[in-house]
Amino acid sequence: MKPSLLVLGGGLSGIAAAIRCARYFPDVLILEQHSRPGGLNSYYYRRGQLFETGLHAITNFATPDDKKAPLNRLLRQLGIGREMLALRPQAGSEIRFQDGKTLAFTNNFPDLTENIAKVFPQSLAAFEQLAQWLRDFDPFAATPGINFHSARAFLRQRLPDPILTDMLLCPLSFYGSSVENDMDLSQFAIMFQAIFFEGFCRPAGTIKDILDALLRRYQELGGDIRYHAKVAAIIHDHGQVQAVRLADGEEIECRFILSTIGHAETMAILGEKMPKEAPRLAFVENIVSLPKTSLPSDKSIVFFNTRAELHYAVPDEAVDFSSGVLCLPDNFLDCQAKQTETAWLRTTHLANYEKWRQIAADPDRYRLEKQAVCQESLAVAGKILGISTEKAIYEDSFTPLTVTRFTGKHHGAIYGAPDKIKDGVLGFNNLFLAGTDQGFLGIIGSMLSGVSMVNRHILPKL
Repeated sequence: MKPSLLVLGGGLSGIAAAIRCARYFPDVLILEQHSRPGGLNSYYYRRGQLFETGLHAITNFATPDDKKAPLNRLLRQLGIGREMLALRPQAGSEIRFQDGKTLAFTNNFPDLTENIAKVFPQSLAAFEQLAQWLRDFDPFAATPGINFHSARAFLRQRLPDPILTDMLLCPLSFYGSSVENDMDLSQFAIMFQAIFFEGFCRPAGTIKDILDALLRRYQELGGDIRYHAKVAAIIHDHGQVQAVRLADGEEIECRFILSTIGHAETMAILGEKMPKEAPRLAFVENIVSLPKTSLPSDKSIVFFNTRAELHYAVPDEAVDFSSGVLCLPDNFLDCQAKQTETAWLRTTHLANYEKWRQIAADPDRYRLEKQAVCQESLAVAGKILGISTEKAIYEDSFTPLTVTRFTGKHHGAIYGAPDKIKDGVLGFNNLFLAGTDQGFLGIIGSMLSGVSMVNRHILPKL
């Protein structure tokens, strides 16, 4: 019997969509090209140690009593309890800019307002008006047909100090923007709520614990997942999809398809050509183990920029070390790793995919370049955090090529294409898009994307 729904991609968006559908129609099948679930937020083992890929922190943290919060709405839609995710809130984070300007924030929004009053007193009233405008915005309402509106231009009209504009854009961009030096205003509003109104959290253990819990729920409902199942083509005729053809030639018929692999990636297996896109943003990430005593214990994430203005764009060189993210995943309350003598430091910087592709033509050069980038990134982190990084115990690096290899994302762009398909409609009767290119951002947003597209386009027709 052909599945009611084929989900392309076993990342968090795809798994959430599959769970939602399987609650009513258990004949759901996820097709994942890799050997493990998770997509951009997965894991691997090296020397017996589990390494997370992608996940720094989960946004949209909310307490159980906030019934309307995206996190709690998501849990209700999936029919799972909060204890399954074991989320732990951040200790506190910072945005650091040139000339020592620093904005500290926590999961308590008034803390950010208080710090803006200290650092940008002339902008406080304007910021409070901006915050009220953002509170009235529904960030999870799909709004098709609305053109791009510049968040940077909008903020500079409302806030007296352009540095404050850039400081607010910095964490939101690094955690969700696919647009160079800007964000769509609706995307900005989504991320502002996710990071500042609600806040950061992490699983008490690792991303594997969350993936395992979600897949247990999915399989208890009767759903299935297949690994090493790369889709080579979607078979369709007159606006109706009939089946998918896997790389090994197997064909699987289905009633509906929900693709979470990306817009351009989906059009490619449909045999459709895409118009030339704006540049896609990619990143280099480094993971370093250090003695716990050498790292601060009161900061979960530090977003930084050392230029006069925030430059969030494809760099001319392989890596842009002038800005980025420093994540200390052990500095979330009651995380398991606090019992060890070492702690992790994760660093992220903008990268140039084409430069890395050229470097990789010589495997030895690629290996050495990754090592050099990790060392430079570690030196930058040492200056920003004011710590010694000489006693690094273990390190590993991911380039945009790593992302493409394991997820299939074009140009290693973890936030996908700049233009989003907010209604998930691709011009077919029974094929729809969810995930990053549909437009909801962050881990919770990505999962809500999968759920909302199932609710909107698939469940009413099954």
